Amino acid sequence: MFLILIPRRIFLLLAAANIEAQQKPPINIRAKCLGNIMRVDVGPLGGSLLDVAVIINNTAIVVTPSIAAQCGFSMKSDSFGNALIYISLQNCFAQNVDDELFTTALQLRLQGNQFSQEEVYQVAETCQYDVWASREVICDYNYMEVSVKRATPEDFPLCPLVSDMQKRSMDAGFKATTIVFFTPEGKKPMSLLAAQQRGYGIGNTPTRLVLRSPMIAPETFMQTVNLSTALHIPKLKLVFFTQSTITWYLPWQMDPMTSSGQFNLLEVHFGINGQKLDAVEMQAREYSVALNDFYIVTELPIGGVGGYYESHIQGDLYYVSYMIEPMLELLWTEDATHEQTRYKVFFHITTHLLPQPLELIDNTVPGEKMFRMTLGHFAADVALMNITFPAEVLSMPDCSARGFNILEHMSPNTSLKVFTLQVPFADPAVLQQTGEGVTVYSLHLTFGLLILDQLVSFSHKAYLEAVVQDIVPPSVSGGCDNHNFYVLVKYGSPGYNFQTMVGKRYMTPSLAQHYDSMENGTHFSFVVPFSAPDVAVEAIEASSTRSRLDIVLSNPETNSQIQELSVACNFPSTLTECFPNGTMTALALKLESVPLLNPSQLTLADPSCGPVHSDDRYAFFVFTVNSCGTTRKFMTNVMLYENEISLPDELLMKKSPTSEEPEYYLKISCFYDINTSQTVAFNTRLRRSEPYAENSKGQLQVVMRLALDDSYSAFQNYEEYPLAKYLQQPLYFEVELLKSANPLISLELENCWATQGKDRTSQPRWDLIINGCPNPADPYQVVFHPVWTDARVGYPSHFKRFEIQTFAFQNDILILQLFVHCDIVICDSKNPLGGICGGQCSNPKQTTKGEMDDFSFGVYGFEYVSLGPIRLNL
Repeated sequence: MFLILIPRRIFLLLAAANIEAQQKPPINIRAKCLGNIMRVDVGPLGGSLLDVAVIINNTAIVVTPSIAAQCGFSMKSDSFGNALIYISLQNCFAQNVDDELFTTALQLRLQGNQFSQEEVYQVAETCQYDVWASREVICDYNYMEVSVKRATPEDFPLCPLVSDMQKRSMDAGFKATTIVFFTPEGKKPMSLLAAQQRGYGIGNTPTRLVLRSPMIAPETFMQTVNLSTALHIPKLKLVFFTQSTITWYLPWQMDPMTSSGQFNLLEVHFGINGQKLDAVEMQAREYSVALNDFYIVTELPIGGVGGYYESHIQGDLYYVSYMIEPMLELLWTEDATHEQTRYKVFFHITTHLLPQPLELIDNTVPGEKMFRMTLGHFAADVALMNITFPAEVLSMPDCSARGFNILEHMSPNTSLKVFTLQVPFADPAVLQQTGEGVTVYSLHLTFGLLILDQLVSFSHKAYLEAVVQDIVPPSVSGGCDNHNFYVLVKYGSPGYNFQTMVGKRYMTPSLAQHYDSMENGTHFSFVVPFSAPDVAVEAIEASSTRSRLDIVLSNPETNSQIQELSVACNFPSTLTECFPNGTMTALALKLESVPLLNPSQLTLADPSCGPVHSDDRYAFFVFTVNSCGTTRKFMTNVMLYENEISLPDELLMKKSPTSEEPEYYLKISCFYDINTSQTVAFNTRLRRSEPYAENSKGQLQVVMRLALDDSYSAFQNYEEYPLAKYLQQPLYFEVELLKSANPLISLELENCWATQGKDRTSQPRWDLIINGCPNPADPYQVVFHPVWTDARVGYPSHFKRFEIQTFAFQNDILILQLFVHCDIVICDSKNPLGGICGGQCSNPKQTTKGEMDDFSFGVYGFEYVSLGPIRLNL
């Protein structure tokens, strides 16, 4: 069978091309006409065996090695695992039309392993060739062929044969009967029948005679040329190797083909695998062809395109040899006969063994938690069969099932390849050792390799190590007191990217500033009031509110959660307040369990009594005990007033029957004492008959009021407290010195501040006026208003008026109950002692210390006043 002519590398080259056993790619069959030969490319074979047969009269004739040499067939391979079938146009089976059109039909049979089916393909190609030279010579690795014109049979020696097919004219009616071989021992005549029986191919076409000789024919002989010994004429070539270059010397005066005298070399063509290359292609592949007095000199780079490597193992070391098949085609004419000769030679070149030390490149990035390595470089005939770890041996399918990523890549600009392997740090084959803040990952492995066409196995050991800094993820912790949540977030390992979510909002710079965020190199902290919008209200009890703050740390790249913290606390709070004048206030907070509740729709027992203010988190009610459906009960020494906050019935009826959201219901109550007793102490004095006088000190009285507007003509009555105000309403305060008609006395405001509790020393505290001037740190500063003499004001120096911008409190708590306090200084001009008596900040010229000392007055006395409570609704 013709199969035995295929070099063993051909049908095994692609067996390792896909070590992951993917589906074999489809077979491609392409035919090309290359001058006086035709090439059929079949592949990729992928490990299959190829049988070639010729189809004649619907009969397939298998091309055996002897038939191939006798009839003009040869087979080679390329670096991509394709079989290259070379066919002479004048082969024994060609359909010849006038020596111009040549058609050959082939049957190709691919045989795989015992589990795959046989595949049969047919291909036929017609090539046109009408530029025949007088003499055409082809020298291939298994045969030589010469074709001459029938009209000029005189003295046409064949290469390497000399034939005398007829010494007479080859007109019609005559046929060749004898062939004479010229050997060193002399002439050797042979009949055509005997020559054919000895393996020679002889053809007689309409215009040409063809003789084809196997390379192993007995008449082939050795000849010495230029002190170089060759086995036969086509081997009469010199090849030299350097570390990177192949140099091929081909004599261009081919004796005895040029023995008739002077001749002219007309054309020189170079090609690879029978395909001619033009100058641009040769330059791109770094091929060069030059002529000197004796040789055509061809230089080829080792490892270049068009050739391939073959693997070898010697002494446990890996070697490669480089193989390439260049082609030279010469055309010359002889001066004596003016006949042209076309000489085409295929020359298979194999370099000596080249050491190829194997190298393992460690491409591991420790942060990726994956060993990445590259092993190479190998010829295409090497397959990775298994990998041995300290405790087990895994085949390639086992490695893939284990999660190892194994790939094969061809190196750029070379026909060598590499294997890449990825092994996760988490695999059991990877050893781990932890200590001093780092983890050392190590991997011992041995690659099991096989040279496919030789079935020679070899191995390569490797050791990889990666040191990883222990990664500490960010963490969050927190707690609370009676007013706030306190959160601490630790950054963890440097460079760990994360984002913080507070409630349902991400921690932005503005939100961090609002929650008084503080940070250093390892952590940051912030404070969230229990009534902040990011806090969820879980339950409302008689004297406290149970609220929860959720903190989530997440990875912004993967959206995966790193850590979650939920802190729930009971905060003391009075949502219902009862005032002596019979006013009740109630705050209804939206609960987490009723997410669809609209607080503005809540009412008291009387549906017409809605909240005085509401938003999406609460509703605030102000009403008297004798209104809005409030009920009264008499109990021992106390009277109980009760009401309830809920949704009106018409809204409850609109809810879907399938709704699982609970109803909202809040009961509020106030207790008032019925019978109380208070003790008053007093002293008596005996009456004297004469008038009684006693020296004593008088006390000035100071009062603070809240005006309805900036005209200061009408004021809130004290029985109206607590007052309900909104953030969009400024507060206008007036402080007056009573019971004094001394125009030399003035009232000055030293410090004013606001607290949430009635106690002037309670916290938190908001400073309004400091040392007589507006608080410079307050973005909404106090505004002083001038005082003029009118029907009510006799002495303007006895009054001070100022305005508070209530927007200053909007970011602090949900509902702010304010008490405003002021320290008062009464100044006397007759006793200058210095201090605040220099004047108020309403006169900018009196704000510096030096000027205040120049215009200072004496201090007559000190007082303080308070006013409240005032409720500020958001």
